[in-house]
Order: sequence, then C-alpha cells, then structure tokens
Amino acid sequence: MRDVTNVVIAGLGGQGVLKASDILAETAFRSGLDVKKSELHGMSQRGGSVTSDVRFGNRVLSPMVPDGEADVLLVLEETQVKITRGLLRSGGVLIAPDAVPAGALKNRKSLNVALLGALSTTLEIPEDHWRAAIHANLAPKLHRLNDEAFALGRAAALRRAKNSA
Repeated sequence: MRDVTNVVIAGLGGQGVLKASDILAETAFRSGLDVKKSELHGMSQRGGSVTSDVRFGNRVLSPMVPDGEADVLLVLEETQVKITRGLLRSGGVLIAPDAVPAGALKNRKSLNVALLGALSTTLEIPEDHWRAAIHANLAPKLHRLNDEAFALGRAAALRRAKNSA
C-alpha cells in the first residue's frame, strides 16, 4: 500500500455514494489508518453528480484527492465514468458498474456495497474490517442483503482478475 491511498467514489444523488464513502472510511479506520473524507454534493436531490474523496494511510493531511491522483475511481453510474475519469491517476484502477454482473443483485440499491466488494480486492485491508464497517453503517435488517452484495462484488472482481491473468 502506498503512503496515502486516494479513492474517489462517484455517482448520482440517491445512489449511495456518501454511504459507500462512509463504509470505506470506517473500514480504513478500523484497520488503524489515518482517514480523511470529503464530499461534493452536486444536485444530489435531483439525481445530479455526487463525488466523495476518501484518503487513508499512516498520515493524511488533506481530505481532497487532487485531480489525476486517485488510485481508485469507483463509479456507481455508467454516465459518470467519462465525467470523472480525469480524477484517476495513470495506472489507477477504475471500478465501474459493470464490475458486477447485470441482474445478479437481489436489490439494485446494494450496488454501492457490491462495488465496495470489488474494491476490497484491490486494497490490503482484512475482509472482516469491511463487513464490520458495513454492519456499523447500515440497519440490521439490511445486513444480510448487503453481505451478499459485498460477496458478489468481491467474487466478480476476483474472477475478472483471474481471467485477465
């Protein structure tokens, strides 16, 4: 892991961008890392663009990910990929909605957690920290559904990595 890991989560208002960034930030914090988070709420109530920066490492000074320096760009809405691609550094990882097989989710609202499952395969953070953060940020009635979504995203990313190797 680099000194500071920069992740930008992007999507449209109502898709769970902010909840996904809360889960990621808590996951990193549970791993003993310094965490900073920043959010940009576009026209979120009307389905406008929303981004959230999460930075973590041994010591993080600023919550903002500079343009072109995101190690990972996680995008919840396909239309936002082109708009936010400039945030990703050369050699960075793009995780787009197609990282999860279409129709595989029991509830489309859990796409954000499924994509966090895909993200989890790129970071050196124990899986139990991810699950604890998911449970801490969601109502108990949503735990099972989101545990399944996380596992689905994680498995899809691992399959994709194996097939491309």
